[in-house]
Amino acid sequence: MATTRLFLTGVEARGRHGANPGEKDEPQVFVVDLDVEVDASADDIGSTADYRSLIGLAREVVQTASFDLLETLAHAVADRILEESGVVSATAIVHKPAAAISNGAQGVAAAATAGRDR
Repeated sequence: MATTRLFLTGVEARGRHGANPGEKDEPQVFVVDLDVEVDASADDIGSTADYRSLIGLAREVVQTASFDLLETLAHAVADRILEESGVVSATAIVHKPAAAISNGAQGVAAAATAGRDR
């Protein structure tokens, strides 16, 4: 099987995730970057993963699930992307831009990878 990596960056979504009091009261901005290894055996869009669908799925997980940990959210996104036809492995990097402002940082991110045996 020939594979190719797709990089889908800056997927913004609002969700209710966080372990601190009040963090889930209102949706917050999260940004997802995806590194997706796809089957590229044929030059046919039907034989690989549709990046528009992958973006929508990442956004859907952020918007509909609710987790305390950013790490768990990253795993949920990677696992969901892996379910798509044509996907061999998926790494989701989930950024929470507002998480560390009070500590003088631009944000916090967690990465998780899901894959299948070839």
